[in-house]
Amino acid sequence: MRIITFLFLIIFICFSCSSNKYAATNKSYKKQVKTFAKTLRQSPLKDSIPTSSEWVGTTNMGMRKPNFVIIHHTAQNSCEQTLQTFTLPRTQVSAHYVICKNGTIHHMLNDYLRAWHAGNSRWGNLTDVNSSSIGIEIDNNGFEVFTDQQINSLLVLLGALKKNYSIPAANFIGHADIAPTRKNDPNVNFPWKELADKGFGLWYGDTSKITLPQNFSSLQALRIIGYDIRDTSAAIEAFKRHFEMQDKSKILTEADNKILYNLSQKYQ
Repeated sequence: MRIITFLFLIIFICFSCSSNKYAATNKSYKKQVKTFAKTLRQSPLKDSIPTSSEWVGTTNMGMRKPNFVIIHHTAQNSCEQTLQTFTLPRTQVSAHYVICKNGTIHHMLNDYLRAWHAGNSRWGNLTDVNSSSIGIEIDNNGFEVFTDQQINSLLVLLGALKKNYSIPAANFIGHADIAPTRKNDPNVNFPWKELADKGFGLWYGDTSKITLPQNFSSLQALRIIGYDIRDTSAAIEAFKRHFEMQDKSKILTEADNKILYNLSQKYQ
């Protein structure tokens, strides 16, 4: 019963940000979590593996915890519009957090639960990104500069997530990184280097003295970092966007390859 009690306790996190306008969706949230708890309580499930004849409940368990943070821009026109989108069942999309232009953080889903934010995506060998990540949406139509209030709130939030779940620095990435053929968020104005300097994501160092090995493979380096290289052009474009390269072509220059080599060494 301890796991059930714990599950009921965690559903009440951060409802202080909610208004009466979302009372109905908050009620729906609680109802769904109660359903999850009921399913856990029914173990063994009716459709359990037929060869398992006896159920013995282990005492050694815990909630699954996130290991990645995926950053998005909302591609909508206001924070309110995004909150409405994430509270309509027909949209089938959600995130754990939404950060408004004034820096307000809306917590929409308990961190231990699975949001629907990553979609069809891949990072390294990970193909179900939703199941191991926290999704953060920043109010931005896709072309705007992110406000100082948003970035300040984001940094505070990332600090808490990194501490609470021991998320590695390399595992703070963007939606475009994990879905390069479909997505470009967060947009080109996002300050990835500022985040990396504070421990959220990796960045390259001085490349002026780097001599590329004769056997260096740019595609292999992209794969080591985590990019899905099945569409080479898309992977290169996402890489250049993330690391703020001025050349927006889909061809890697020698300077790009030195940066890529430097980064690939950090990810190994």
